[in-house]
Amino acid sequence: MNLIVVDASVVVKWFVEEEYSKDADRIRKDYLNQLIDIAVPSLLKYEVLNALRYSHAFGEDELREVGKALDDYQFLTIPLREEYLDGTIRRALKHGITIYDASYIAIGDVRRCEVYTADNKLLNKVGDDPIIKHVRNYRSRL
Repeated sequence: MNLIVVDASVVVKWFVEEEYSKDADRIRKDYLNQLIDIAVPSLLKYEVLNALRYSHAFGEDELREVGKALDDYQFLTIPLREEYLDGTIRRALKHGITIYDASYIAIGDVRRCEVYTADNKLLNKVGDDPIIKHVRNYRSRL
């Protein structure tokens, strides 16, 4: 099974309709159909809930439901240790990005897989790195 990394900007789009939501949903559908597996840093669920909280589209009950839904996904969750820690720090300093953003890229580096994001600012900072792709470029495995 193919392994990919998705960042919080992609997963947020599974819960709100906005630009690139349809692209993000192709990833979700492939994951649910067991065509791909998804690796994420352990902070993903917190990042997604935080983004949805500040979208002002979700109240307490809705956020709780999203939290439960996120917990139901059986992502390969990577703790910040060893080569993931080293890679996260290296990428953050190299590209001038947050540790949060760098953690997703470090997983892609270590696992040798593609990293998908909907964050245009992040893509501009990392340049033409071949493992980091915009979610609109994801091709369904169906």
